[in-house]
Amino acid sequence: MSTSFWLDRSKAAPTKSYDVAIVGGGIAGLSCAYWLRKEDPSLKVVILEKSRMAFGASGRNAGFITCGSVEHFNRLVHKHGAQEASEIWRFSEINLELLREHIIQDKGAELQFEDRGTFSLASTEPEWKELQGVAKLMAEMNIGVDTLDQAAVSKRLGVKGFIGGIKYLKDAAINPVLLLREMYKKSGAEMMELTEVHGIDMSPSGGRLVRTDNGTIEANMVILSLNGYSASLHPYFADKIFATRGQILVTEPVERFMEGPCYANFYLDYFRQLAGGEFLVGGFRQLEKETEVGYSDHITPKIQAALDKFIQDHLPPLQGKKITHRWAGVMGFSVDGQPMIGSLPEDQQTMFVGGFTAHGIGLAFHSAKCLTDLIFGREIPKWLSARRFGS
Repeated sequence: MSTSFWLDRSKAAPTKSYDVAIVGGGIAGLSCAYWLRKEDPSLKVVILEKSRMAFGASGRNAGFITCGSVEHFNRLVHKHGAQEASEIWRFSEINLELLREHIIQDKGAELQFEDRGTFSLASTEPEWKELQGVAKLMAEMNIGVDTLDQAAVSKRLGVKGFIGGIKYLKDAAINPVLLLREMYKKSGAEMMELTEVHGIDMSPSGGRLVRTDNGTIEANMVILSLNGYSASLHPYFADKIFATRGQILVTEPVERFMEGPCYANFYLDYFRQLAGGEFLVGGFRQLEKETEVGYSDHITPKIQAALDKFIQDHLPPLQGKKITHRWAGVMGFSVDGQPMIGSLPEDQQTMFVGGFTAHGIGLAFHSAKCLTDLIFGREIPKWLSARRFGS
């Protein structure tokens, strides 16, 4: 977030006043706007977006609505213990339930919502052994999961080169931009696009003055929903949320052949067939892990070549098909893999939500509801609170 002296119009334009100013027009910001207005429809809420709605990771992701976190469930249990791991998993299940109830409703087809679960596939014996252990542990904890042998993987997904897999029964997928547009419509909030925030000050009235390159906004409360870009606006996030790039390609449409979206290689790679028959493949960040960081959304030859090779190695129906789109997006990876909500230590009127670690569609809507709970004095999960970092 930076604005030159020459482009700064914060003092030239008149101040506009709102109850809440939300910085960031992605799924987190729109979710916050929805829940705040749901809590109190009289609230005057504005969303400030430096580009246009969903221009960041929210409009560049694969559209998975995935339960759990960035790690297999057994690793989540090892890290958090069985009880908290179960709570984290249930939190993401509730996220999908809330999206269904409040946003998707009867518009599933219109939003390209597909409720078919997702698959995690193994191409090596060590991963297949781990996935079988994951399925056993999940079943013991009453989490919906199926196990597939090599023949079932090939038959149901039309892929090759995988020796087995498991299916998470409650996962789903959607067109993320259509989802956000529907969320915005239902929120009743105002959005100012092409409006970059570059500072927040105290106002004489005790509120906050949000300085933008499109004028100054006065608000009683500010919510930062920048996810991967959080540290670019405030140093508090420098050691908590890290800007991390992911890359994707999409092919021309082919006849439908997959039962549902898939992960491979310990969640690092992913692919799905879209509603129109197009095919999306993403991942391979591990090939350039040291440089797939920062705020640039450029693609790189090495990772794009790996995505091409993945098609050749594993997806027979896509052989010879045209690649129509290649892109990258900037995600926000949290230091411990879980999202965080709270207020800045020095400013209780500036709240935040972020750190979704590649699972924004699967976590942000519920996280924003919890931020609203926090604002209105209700209890939130301890593992979600930024107080776990000691501030």
